[in-house]
Amino acid sequence: MLSYAYQQSHCPDSCSWFVKSVVYHIYPLGMLGCEPYNDNGPVRHRLSSVAEIIPHLRSLGVDAIYFGPLFESTRHGYDTKDYYHIDRRLGSDEDFAWLVQSLHQAGIRVIVDAVFNHTGREFWAFKDVQEYGELSRTRYWFKNLRFGRNNKLHYDTWEGHEELVKLDLNHPEVREHLFGAVSWWIQQFDIDGLRLDAADCLDPDFICALRNYTSSIRNDFILVGEVIHGDYRQWAGPDKLHGTTNYEAYKGLWSSHNDGNFHEIAYTLNRQFGPNGIYKDLAMYSFADNHDVDRVSSRLKSPLSLYSLYALMFFMPGTPSIYYGSEWGITGKRTHGYDADLAIRPFISTQDLSVGHVDKTVEGASLCDAIARFSKIRHASNALCCGSYRQIKVESQILVFERYTDDESVICIISDHPISHPIDLKIPNGKYTDLLNGGVYSVQDNHLSIEVFPHWARVLSYAPTEG
Repeated sequence: MLSYAYQQSHCPDSCSWFVKSVVYHIYPLGMLGCEPYNDNGPVRHRLSSVAEIIPHLRSLGVDAIYFGPLFESTRHGYDTKDYYHIDRRLGSDEDFAWLVQSLHQAGIRVIVDAVFNHTGREFWAFKDVQEYGELSRTRYWFKNLRFGRNNKLHYDTWEGHEELVKLDLNHPEVREHLFGAVSWWIQQFDIDGLRLDAADCLDPDFICALRNYTSSIRNDFILVGEVIHGDYRQWAGPDKLHGTTNYEAYKGLWSSHNDGNFHEIAYTLNRQFGPNGIYKDLAMYSFADNHDVDRVSSRLKSPLSLYSLYALMFFMPGTPSIYYGSEWGITGKRTHGYDADLAIRPFISTQDLSVGHVDKTVEGASLCDAIARFSKIRHASNALCCGSYRQIKVESQILVFERYTDDESVICIISDHPISHPIDLKIPNGKYTDLLNGGVYSVQDNHLSIEVFPHWARVLSYAPTEG
């Protein structure tokens, strides 16, 4: 039987807004239909159109938006040319400032991609090296830069991609330039946080210095890092990043559904967030898909699993994120070659995105409505946003867990079972209100037998029996 010995939640005070948020992720160069190359042509004022989806975002319960790379680049956004200007294919600096203001007025915070590990070859400091060689004043800005025969440049890259030149983040001028850019983004655009690209490649000292710098400007400024493998505590903690992308749970979200094995995701969540959880003090970023992986609709064997998958993501610990278009169940798989990411970073007009006129694998409106319901329930519960996690029951296609704070308890029942399925729970006496489906259940003798619906959830709010 559960003890209900509540403990203080692990919600970081200064950045509790992020922990309590629902994030919407946009890859702007794709969604807005930008040209594949930045040819230094005229500014294309596309960014302002994002304001047209604000009503849609609010209907989903979104209160933070994460923009993929925005700053001047050559091709895909992660090959930065200029940290101090918006990519002309997207719009002007003024366009983005206006958009952020519009989002803030709607109660939506803004997080932007920060690509600090590397730049593109068109970055002005690397162009200086290309022009002046060993006489360049910025030759020491780049990691292990060497000069070979016939002026051939050798340097460290990101994962062997020659067009992505690794910066030496320990060089004081590099830090001054990047930190100056961060300050400028905050001053010019009033952004609320950064998502650090390739954070697992960043020097720990750089991360600590960045955290100290941003906190000195704004105590509620969030830093979340892209980390795929390893112990996330290497990069996140009280003096480092607030949290990281939760790729470990991402994998378990879809594979536990496909394999009919909820023991996989249960093990992950208990390891990460249970009583001895190694990440329960971090602001983890949860996602079902993003700009680097297949759309979750293309991952799942059954489209109906989308409902239980999103319910699980919204009610488990971590800040849930929706990748643009996936709320409608659109599909998309990475391919091979130069255009490998086109299918997962598609152009979708803001009008079509708002009303769901997009290719999809399920009845998009019903999935969209379900996500909105999950979001509303999560926002109304401090326990679901930042409460502790305790596992109650695990079956092959059913997971039951409790989220709790000092004064609130919610029991979540997630089912990917294909038919209605009764389960028995040993839980404290009291009244349980189903926040998702309606209904009140009285528990006596610490036992509840309850039906769970196929590919759906129950969210039971607990109140002790009076007297």
